[in-house]
Amino acid sequence: MSDEIQKIEEEVKLDGAKSEGESSAEEKKTKASVAKQQKYFRTAKGKRRTNVAVPRGRAYVHASLNNTIVSVADQNGNVLTWASAGNCGFRGPKKSTPYAASKVVEKVLEKVEKLGMKEISLFVTGVGNGRDSAVRSFNAKGLNIVSIKETTPVPHNGCRPRRARRI
Repeated sequence: MSDEIQKIEEEVKLDGAKSEGESSAEEKKTKASVAKQQKYFRTAKGKRRTNVAVPRGRAYVHASLNNTIVSVADQNGNVLTWASAGNCGFRGPKKSTPYAASKVVEKVLEKVEKLGMKEISLFVTGVGNGRDSAVRSFNAKGLNIVSIKETTPVPHNGCRPRRARRI
């Protein structure tokens, strides 16, 4: 970042050296433009980088009774991409189907292939219908699955569960 800022400052100095007879108002404009560009670089520093190759990553599958959400992160935990059944166009009770979960994984893997990811660790949470089909979809797409970890919270006789649903 600092190299780019130095190049811009040098260009501004060269522009100022070419025309020495200019007024100080134009010098102020150039200084203001440099300051504005430096501000731009400072804000752009923390933004996402989509063109960086990420060889290994983590996929988090959250399969609830109503929806399936899949997010892919790098090894540091920075989320690279995500998708959900509602995001893929499914509405209402269709969001909780295994087919919707497989489509969610396909959408995520399209973006992951562009990043060049080869190995992935799966973390599955929830008891929904889409969890098994999501894992199978990851396996079918040719990614090397390093590990599959079940992270569904299970109480050791903690809080009383909600009443059974009667239809």
